[in-house]
Amino acid sequence: MVVKVEEQMVVMVRYGELFLKSEPVKRHFIGLLIRNIKRSLDAEGLSFRHETPRGRILIYGDHPRKIAAEVARVFGVVDVSVATITNNTPEEIGRVAKTLGQKHLKAGMRFAVRAKREKGSGGPDSQELGRVIGGVLLDAQPGAVVDLTHPEYEVFIEARGNGGFIYDHRIPAPGGLPFGTQGNAIGLISAGIDSPVASWMMMKRGCGMVHLNMDAGRWAGCATAAGAVENHRKLSLWVKGYPLRMLVVDSSPLYDAMSRGIPQRYICVICKRFMFRVAAELMPGEHAEVIVTGENLGQVASQTLSNLAVISSAVSAPVIRPLVTYDKGEIVTIARRIGTFNQKPGDLCCRAVPAMPSTGANLAEVIAAEEKIDFDLLIEQALERIKVITAMNGEITVHEKPECLSTPPCEM
Repeated sequence: MVVKVEEQMVVMVRYGELFLKSEPVKRHFIGLLIRNIKRSLDAEGLSFRHETPRGRILIYGDHPRKIAAEVARVFGVVDVSVATITNNTPEEIGRVAKTLGQKHLKAGMRFAVRAKREKGSGGPDSQELGRVIGGVLLDAQPGAVVDLTHPEYEVFIEARGNGGFIYDHRIPAPGGLPFGTQGNAIGLISAGIDSPVASWMMMKRGCGMVHLNMDAGRWAGCATAAGAVENHRKLSLWVKGYPLRMLVVDSSPLYDAMSRGIPQRYICVICKRFMFRVAAELMPGEHAEVIVTGENLGQVASQTLSNLAVISSAVSAPVIRPLVTYDKGEIVTIARRIGTFNQKPGDLCCRAVPAMPSTGANLAEVIAAEEKIDFDLLIEQALERIKVITAMNGEITVHEKPECLSTPPCEM
């Protein structure tokens, strides 16, 4: 069936594992994905309309390349292309493919045509369509070489009932699940490399996040507080249109107490248990179901298996460590890709770290040390001194009033 379509540009959005869901869940997830795309584009002032043919989301607007760049940062999207849409006949598809090939295909270059014909759309099948368009490109550049295994240049064709779509570039997107489909989590965040990557990975899997930062005051390097806010701000650029909140807890009284009269080797373990206890207290009001940390196995003394077990025992809430098996180099690679890596972060040192931290803390001794510094009272006091920092579309707002804590982290 020949469909007459006026040639135009369209942004083609592909999603991945949503196909694995049942039909009702798939429809729901696709609806949330479109909602998130709309919020992202609205945040940038980009008007559009969309269609949802099987397996794709098509977005029409006056600025397709800007739209594509924004959609490529939306969780749940696998990749994005700016495609030319025309009639679904081999002749029209070949004409557009030839124009693309003339811009990029050179003599001696290996190329491939990836063609798909939607069932019931008429015309040659996928394999034959690929051969026809490949011939058109060879006619345009006789010195080129067909190589379906290791091509240097690829042309993609989708012949559908509503037209032919031709493109030669796919912008990688994060993949995962649409933001807001998997409930909420409280993520411990700092100025370091690991914690923002862990938070990003949970958002990629559909989780709404509320960040929790411990402000150590004079016990932390002078760039620490600003670095945590910057990580939080950068992560908000991945969920445009949503307010991303960070709760900042004054933890300096804890460090003051630990400096007096407890075994110094347990400072790091007790510090992490304090973070977990505060997070667990905040979970009900934040509609959160899990605690997320950037810990990975064996990276520092507090992250041995035995110490992680002692730290986790501080709370009954589930603790998720997305980076537990990652090497540091792998984490840095992700941090660079998502924009949270800082080549020159400044002074981020912790002035409370002991010279000989324990790598195998004894739980009974840790609990005895906590009792000595009135751990429960320190937690209670910390919960009374919370500042809320909201990041939205990369803009920061600071709230000093703790009643802000009653606001849900995002609209799910």
